[in-house]
Amino acid sequence: MTISIRPSRPSDFPRTFEIWRSAVVATHDFLTPEDFAAIEVLVRDQYLPAAEFWIAADENDLALGLMGMSGAQIDSLFVQAEARGAGVGRRLVEHAMSLHPVLTVDVNEQNVSGAGFYRRMGFEVVGRSPVDDAGRPYPLLHLRRG
Repeated sequence: MTISIRPSRPSDFPRTFEIWRSAVVATHDFLTPEDFAAIEVLVRDQYLPAAEFWIAADENDLALGLMGMSGAQIDSLFVQAEARGAGVGRRLVEHAMSLHPVLTVDVNEQNVSGAGFYRRMGFEVVGRSPVDDAGRPYPLLHLRRG
């Protein structure tokens, strides 16, 4: 599969929401149903429509993954559940590395596959928070590469 990286477009919004939802269902089984529902509303109504992303797309320009960044901080990285393991996340992180020699990212400690992915990509744990950014009981690992 050929994966290209491009900036997001407004027309990507429905697909980015599908990607986010499938990725979270596949990797965030630790979320309570109530927290998932609350986060889903925020992501759908506020975050995805307002943010700019790097999109990983296949040869037909179908978005398979998305990555949001603030400077050298990866704010979000989600891969369509069916595309996991195909190099989509790797291509997004490699793109981020081409932009910034030193990268940081926070990942839910309970997201074992996500934390393992970042470790395989060369990130190291530099800190930990006992709760997520909204104060929910989902510890965050603070990672750095470079």
